[in-house]
Amino acid sequence: MFLRLGLTSFGGPVAHLGYFRQEFVARRRWLDDRSYADLVALCQFLPGPASSQVGIAVGLLRAGYAGALAAWTGFTLPSALAMVLFAYGLGALGDVATSGWLHGLKVVAVAVVAQAVLGMARTLAPDRPRATLAVAATVVTLAIPSAWGQIGAILLGGVIGIWLLRSDAEPDYVVLPLRVRRSAGAVMLALFFALLIGLPLLAAAIPSQALKEFEAFYRAGSLVFGSGHVVLPLLQASVVPPGWVTNDAFLAGYGAAQAVPGPLFTFAAYLGAVMRPEPNGWLGAVICLVAVFLPSFLLVIGALPFWEELRRRVIAQAALRGVNAAVVGLLLAALYRPVWTSGITDAADFALAVTAFLSLFMWQTPPWLVVILCAFAGSVVPRF
Repeated sequence: MFLRLGLTSFGGPVAHLGYFRQEFVARRRWLDDRSYADLVALCQFLPGPASSQVGIAVGLLRAGYAGALAAWTGFTLPSALAMVLFAYGLGALGDVATSGWLHGLKVVAVAVVAQAVLGMARTLAPDRPRATLAVAATVVTLAIPSAWGQIGAILLGGVIGIWLLRSDAEPDYVVLPLRVRRSAGAVMLALFFALLIGLPLLAAAIPSQALKEFEAFYRAGSLVFGSGHVVLPLLQASVVPPGWVTNDAFLAGYGAAQAVPGPLFTFAAYLGAVMRPEPNGWLGAVICLVAVFLPSFLLVIGALPFWEELRRRVIAQAALRGVNAAVVGLLLAALYRPVWTSGITDAADFALAVTAFLSLFMWQTPPWLVVILCAFAGSVVPRF
């Protein structure tokens, strides 16, 4: 069932959640609407890819740890394999840095990220305080162009959220059926933070490229709030400046990721495959894919036993509002650098980008079709 969803779930995380509701609530009746909504709320609260986390949580509630692993594997495997095959195809073509179709993929990334920024801003930064916080996070991220600037923007959002964005409204929720004890949840949360803190220290102390890759992708998977698109600036800061992946290859893979079903986080498998230093190829893909999704497993399993109590806390809700506004700023910064600065070089690029945005936003054209058309246009449209 999850394998079928992984083969057919186009359209991004919001669409994925719609497919999940149709399958698990309307068709199979594993959950009722209130339980499903509460599960989605938990996964929106946690960092990581919300749709994949909902799948992991549904598998966990139905069949324990084995069910969680099976759900993740089925939903993730098709797009991960497609992205690795694209990476090998890109490598087989040799030097494609100046090819028109590759430039078309970089241009379509502008439209995709612009659509994501607009959609997230409407939901996560709909008022003056949160819109201002989003712009402040953009400024911080651009002023400190590294992973530390992004982490600082997220922390800033949480602190300001606690200070300014509290609400007295009591959230509506239901009690979910649990297969995880609080003791097991506490162990998973402790392991999550131990790896988040310990992996950078190990990577600095041990000269292992595999460990450095695992640490970078684990950190990215641990700090992504709001949407899978937010992983773009975190991964770009981790793999492009040290020379692991060229910026052209990075943006080409990001554009291609829009054309495959399943979670956007499988972009990590592509990056692992195209890495310049070893391990790369299939081994690099597995390392990076496991690393970027591991935080989701630890957080979902760890948080479920404590979710009912946490939802009652006003401070936690306020911090989440601030963090969500800040991630809109992170994605806005990524829209400028590297997406815009690499993809838009002349008037023809701008014309293609706004056409792609119109197709996605107003005409609701499937993203995979827009990607294919932009790649074709990039190879045939004259420059002007």
